[in-house]
Amino acid sequence: MKPNELSLLVVEPSDTQRKIIIKELTQQGITQVAQAKNIADAYQSASKHPRDLITSAMHFSDGSALDLLQKIRNNPAIADTPFMLVSSEHRREHLEAFKQSGVIALLPKPFTSAHLATAIRTTIDLLATDELALDYFDVHQVRVLLVDDSRLARNHIKRVLNNLGLIKITEAVDGSEAITLLKANMFDLVVTDYNMPEVNGKALTHYIRNQSTQSHLPILMVTSESNDTHLANILTEGVTAMCDKPFEPAHVKQILYRLLED
Repeated sequence: MKPNELSLLVVEPSDTQRKIIIKELTQQGITQVAQAKNIADAYQSASKHPRDLITSAMHFSDGSALDLLQKIRNNPAIADTPFMLVSSEHRREHLEAFKQSGVIALLPKPFTSAHLATAIRTTIDLLATDELALDYFDVHQVRVLLVDDSRLARNHIKRVLNNLGLIKITEAVDGSEAITLLKANMFDLVVTDYNMPEVNGKALTHYIRNQSTQSHLPILMVTSESNDTHLANILTEGVTAMCDKPFEPAHVKQILYRLLED
C-alpha cells in the first residue's frame, strides 16, 4: 500500500488548522481526505464511510478526542480504524489515556513533515501483513503471552503481532493473571505493559526471572513511562527489550526479530 491509496478523516474544529493538515497530507501524496468539525459529524462520517486513518484534534464543542476514540472502538464495524491525535497538549497525564488506547501516533501541534510521514508509515505498516522470516522458529507457532490491563491496548498490540505472523497469542489482563498462566503453560515470548494494578510489568519480570520455570523467556516491555529512573529500574529486573507506546509496527518487527533469533 502507498500513501496515495489511503483514505483519511481529518477531525479539527478550526478551519485554518484543517487546511494546514490537509495541505501537509497532500504533500505526503494523500488526496482522499474527508473533513469533520466535531465529534458527532466525525462519528457519522466514519460509520458511513470507514477510513484507513482518523486524525483528530483534542478538544471540540461536543467533547474530546477521547470521547470520539471510545465511540469508534465500541463500534465493531470501525473499531480497528487507526487513530492519530494532533494536539498541542504535552502533559503526560492528559495523553496517557490515548497511549493506553492504542493510538498509532501523538503528533504535536504544530507538527513537522517528518512527524506526519512517520505516522503515515505506521498506518501503512498497521494495515499491511509483513510476517517475520525467522530461521529458528515457525513464526506461526511462536507462543506469545500478551499482558496489558487495557483491552484497547491489547487489541492494538495483538493486531500488530498478528500482522507479523504471531497468531498464537494468550492474553492476560494483569501481571497476576499472567503468573497464573505461566505456571500452567509454556511460552516463547512475553509482551507486557509496565503500568498495571497490583502486579506491574516490573514485578512480573522479577517473577519470570527468579521464580518461574521459564526464566529464559525473552520479555518485551511496552511502556508509556518517561521517567529515566523508573526505566532503569525496569531494565535491572531482566527485561530483554523495551518499546514505547504508541506501539510502532516497524520498530516492533526489528525488536522481535532480534529477540527470537538470538
